[in-house]
Amino acid sequence: MPTIEKLSIALPAEMATVVRQAVDAGEYSSQSEVVRDALRDWTHKRNLRAQGLSELRRAWLEAVADNSEGEDPGPVLDALEKKYEELAEASGR
Repeated sequence: MPTIEKLSIALPAEMATVVRQAVDAGEYSSQSEVVRDALRDWTHKRNLRAQGLSELRRAWLEAVADNSEGEDPGPVLDALEKKYEELAEASGR
């Protein structure tokens, strides 16, 4: 069984109300469980962000090391402009 450490946290009244409502509705067995669930989600989000940054850094380093001429930006920019004009027309803007 993992070691449990007791922490005291302060929440704005609105958040404290949401925590109490979740427990009162039977979604969680305790206020601590609500906070643990929120921390699990937060940890997962942080890990995904770190993974994304790592992938972005890798792609950046790969691009910097690439000495090829690359693509002519004109056709790429034209295609993007056309795409976004079509999206704007479709949304009525």
